[in-house]
Amino acid sequence: MIEVENLSKRYGPTVAVSGVSFNVQKGEVLGFLGPNGAGKTTTMRVITGFFPPTSGKVRVAGYDVVDEPLQAKRRTGYLPETPPVYPDMTVAEYLTFVARIKGVTRSELKTQLNDIVEKCAVGNVRNRQIGKLSKGYRQRVGLAQALIHNPDVLVLDEPTSGLDPKQIIETRELITGLAGQHTVILSTHILPEVSKTCQRVVVINAGQIVAVGTPNELMRRLQGFETVLVTVEGPAAAIIEKFQRVGGVNWVEPRESVDGRVTLEVHSEKDKDVRAELARATVESGWKLYELKTSGLSLEEIFLKLTTKDLGEEAAAKVEIAAN
Repeated sequence: MIEVENLSKRYGPTVAVSGVSFNVQKGEVLGFLGPNGAGKTTTMRVITGFFPPTSGKVRVAGYDVVDEPLQAKRRTGYLPETPPVYPDMTVAEYLTFVARIKGVTRSELKTQLNDIVEKCAVGNVRNRQIGKLSKGYRQRVGLAQALIHNPDVLVLDEPTSGLDPKQIIETRELITGLAGQHTVILSTHILPEVSKTCQRVVVINAGQIVAVGTPNELMRRLQGFETVLVTVEGPAAAIIEKFQRVGGVNWVEPRESVDGRVTLEVHSEKDKDVRAELARATVESGWKLYELKTSGLSLEEIFLKLTTKDLGEEAAAKVEIAAN
């Protein structure tokens, strides 16, 4: 649904984006993650046709954003970091105005307006001036204008920037509810935004893609092995010895021991799931199993490994090698 091929964007001698390539599948919610100044907003603006690329190709719903800009824009809804609203208009007036600009017919307008007002939860303020609304409501109105023409693709640039915790949760729920109905690309530097709303992640740093995948995939590629946390009631030395004999287990590390319960980190070969065998070994030995779960790098640790200067090249190389 979105195809970005070898995209580069320069501002004079400054390279904002260099050789960026990625795809977003139909109905997918993709997180475009990176630190401030990484090239996220520039990429979003090229995808939406706001900026022309210096080189490379971008297609939205099969249409080239340079060669067929009107066709691409008709299928795109865009919410920039600052919502493009008119403060003197009421919510209903503004959304009607935007709908007409975006080609919504008069016969469809009333139904479409009512649907979007309900979906974005702005019905109780539809007759109020936008300038008198809270930032959270203005953000919702901004999202409503992006959705008013029922686009195939939705591009959201820092959609929860400046919102309070309650507003952030509400906006995340709204975005999550769009999955499947629209193809969504969400640009952010806020890590919980990705883990709460996105199915897949593209990590960009210094204008270049350093990783693509789900958080779990990135964790496995960077870590190089699988990790399982096991909490068992029983003799620690015997448990460690038993687990180390399980096929595929590389090593076992004790984490803590409280009230006769020992928690262990069991590291196994990459792509080798040893949980069933660990459970079987526990039951066969007559020990009590309290917890058995996969573990690994957090999204924060993945982000730091991929975007910290000292670690970025090594981490990116690991991701590239694993991906190939």
